[in-house]
Amino acid sequence: MATIKIKQIKSKIGYPADQKRTLEALGLRKISQVVEKEDNPSVRGMIRKVQHLVTIVE
Repeated sequence: MATIKIKQIKSKIGYPADQKRTLEALGLRKISQVVEKEDNPSVRGMIRKVQHLVTIVE
């Protein structure tokens, strides 16, 4: 299956705990960190929840 690269672009400081946990579930811990995940509906939902903190890398 296809993969998707996700990059954290903003700090999680000052955001609700559920959004912080979503970033950790995606494997993101630092700004500018890039992780590669399998492209499926659950990962897309997590990205949508924290779309203001992450971006998709081509």
